[in-house]
Amino acid sequence: MFVPPVILFLLGVLINRHTGVMMEEWLRPIGKRSKNPAVIKHLFSAVIQRSLLAPMVWILVTLLDGKCFVCAFSMNVDSRYFSGIPNNTGLEMTRLLAKVPCKEDAIFRNTTFRKAVSRYVRCYSQAIGWSILLFLILLGAVGRVTKPCFNHAAFLQTRYWSNYIDMEQKLFDETCVLHARDFARKCVVQFFEGMRDDSVLRLPLARALVTRPSRSGDMLEDVDGEERLHGITRHEQVDHLLHAWYQCKPELDVTKMAYRPRACITWEDDRGRAVFSDV
Repeated sequence: MFVPPVILFLLGVLINRHTGVMMEEWLRPIGKRSKNPAVIKHLFSAVIQRSLLAPMVWILVTLLDGKCFVCAFSMNVDSRYFSGIPNNTGLEMTRLLAKVPCKEDAIFRNTTFRKAVSRYVRCYSQAIGWSILLFLILLGAVGRVTKPCFNHAAFLQTRYWSNYIDMEQKLFDETCVLHARDFARKCVVQFFEGMRDDSVLRLPLARALVTRPSRSGDMLEDVDGEERLHGITRHEQVDHLLHAWYQCKPELDVTKMAYRPRACITWEDDRGRAVFSDV
């Protein structure tokens, strides 16, 4: 009766997203951001509460059904309170009570003893189940009523930063997925372009001036791709970025502008001298 709830509890802890977030926040290096024990406690409390939901439902359903209780405690019933008992005593009576969950046993065909014992034990099981349910309801009501009596501002701060840590990790994972997709697309395109042979198109001078090919669309597409890659275009840069994210999380101050490298375009003549520069 108690093994399935333990399995459900452990399974709930494993599949809960807050478990990974809590462990990462607990084990990460401090870097530029200090650790808040209250946030870790809040995440731990959320993990335990959500993981206990499935085991408690299983226990309540099992107790209200009563079959497991009959199988487990039918031998502990005092047989003197029931009528229609076969003429058995001692060890034989214990064996008889152990067969109460078996409906099709031949010894119970012409007697109401089995049904009486089964109903008696099932009533106890249902009483325990409803008592636990009532206790949980009262505990939740007391928690809701007494919640404003404590430091509500500290609770709001803790809940905010717990949600922030979870949301930050989600956004980082989504950004990494988008970057990996654009990075892979650019590598594949470069591979295909590298396998293509050069083509020469010969046109008359007048027609060439009229139909001179324009690469502005390709340049805009390349610029958009560079913006999506955020300037991280090499394997070493990606590894350094991921290592820096783990070792030193960014400081919680969005007023500080991050340094963004700018692109400088310089036009040169045939001799290599700068003619015009766009900074």
